[in-house]
Amino acid sequence: MTNGVPRSAFFRSDRTSTWAWWYSASLVVLDFLSVALASFAVISWFPKAVAGFVERSGQPAPLWFFVVAYAILPFGWVLVLWGHGAYDRRYLGVGSDESKRVLRAFWTAVAVVSFTVMSTKTDASRMSVGAVLILALMLLLISRGLVRRVLYTLRKRGRCVQRMLLVGALPETLEVHTVVTRNPEAGLSPVGLYLTEGYGAARGVETPVPVYANRDLVELVRELGADTIAVCGSAGSDSADLRRLAWQLEGTGIDLVVAPQLTDIAGPRVHIRPVEGLPLLHVEEPTLSGVGWVAKNLMDRIAAFLGLLILAPLFGLIALFIKIKEPNGPVFFRQRRLGHQSRMFGMWKFRTMYVDAENRLATLVDQNETDGLLFKIKDDPRVTPVGRWLRKTSMDELPQLINILVGEMSLVGPRPLPAEDGDFLGDVRRRLLVRPGLTGLWQVSGRSDMSWDDAVRLDLYYVDNWSLLLDLRTLWRTIGVVLARRGAY
Repeated sequence: MTNGVPRSAFFRSDRTSTWAWWYSASLVVLDFLSVALASFAVISWFPKAVAGFVERSGQPAPLWFFVVAYAILPFGWVLVLWGHGAYDRRYLGVGSDESKRVLRAFWTAVAVVSFTVMSTKTDASRMSVGAVLILALMLLLISRGLVRRVLYTLRKRGRCVQRMLLVGALPETLEVHTVVTRNPEAGLSPVGLYLTEGYGAARGVETPVPVYANRDLVELVRELGADTIAVCGSAGSDSADLRRLAWQLEGTGIDLVVAPQLTDIAGPRVHIRPVEGLPLLHVEEPTLSGVGWVAKNLMDRIAAFLGLLILAPLFGLIALFIKIKEPNGPVFFRQRRLGHQSRMFGMWKFRTMYVDAENRLATLVDQNETDGLLFKIKDDPRVTPVGRWLRKTSMDELPQLINILVGEMSLVGPRPLPAEDGDFLGDVRRRLLVRPGLTGLWQVSGRSDMSWDDAVRLDLYYVDNWSLLLDLRTLWRTIGVVLARRGAY
């Protein structure tokens, strides 16, 4: 910028990370090949796929047909995906955002293809057209999911990340640092804290990244090799300073983001409404009712019924195995848990401990390896050999399908804990607004390896940001966690 006038876009520098460029380019190639593969599969499966391009059945398809199938249709998909922001750097590696854009592109592609077929009066095979579009959608989601897994692996090794300079007061920048580094897969890597106030008091404080002050921000960002400035908390409340910073960054290719003091609130609940140049941040109430909630309850009951029906033989084998190895005790173990709206219920599990486990608890209290209301020991002597295997495979939890079927639990939700009503005080009590779940964010994020505070935070996040999509994603992640046996003991 010269004399306050931004440089022409043709001469602006581009600090987009090399990984982002290559990742986007890879997605373009994979998306094109996915749609082309869908065309090839449908042409191979459906002999009538050439209908509308030949005058009589049995004639060989003309060259124009293959140009449409293997070039125009894939290229059109790429254009539609680009139009819906599927290659935007802001959403790279964010599974939910990528999937939303692919789904929106799918509906646009359906509309465009339908309009094209109708306007050109092409007597195309409706089954073939529908099959190629649906198969293309599936291949796009699968290929992007695989590439995303590769990206997550690289991010865990500190590569392919967005390097951020956090600007604000020390407590605010440290809070944002904690949030953005909580999940390495997010790819956000703070490289420094730039304090707008309290620099003298921060000199003796140990921080995870270096602390700076009284420096030119653009020059500091270049020195640190960062590509993003994140203005944290109250530092973003001064509109004049924020506007001048935005002007200063024009033409540099450095991203500017504002991190308000709203943590653990998902995007769908946050909306920006500009009024006379003032961006108002609306935070919607949690949606714990409506059509989605009814669909969740219906899905719970149907899945529990089918699960019990299908797993009945497995239940019999596990029960027989428990009885053979531990004939003195019952097969099932029922423990009182606190559920929805503080209602107590008996949660079903396969018995994994010796019959005198409750009596031996007092002698093991000082060996507790967790905090809060949790009690866990990795090598708990009260667990039977059969129980240890059941816990490792999470099969001891399967009888809770009975609780789900009768409406005491849900497939996804906060984990029910063996606690009395008085144990849930303050913010923790909010987790009782929904039915406890067979699985949840706690289970797919570390299970028994997590601290009590982190477990509560995830439970409250679920209550505040529930959606049917979040439930489906949690169920999908549960499969990987169970197979990997992470945090199960």
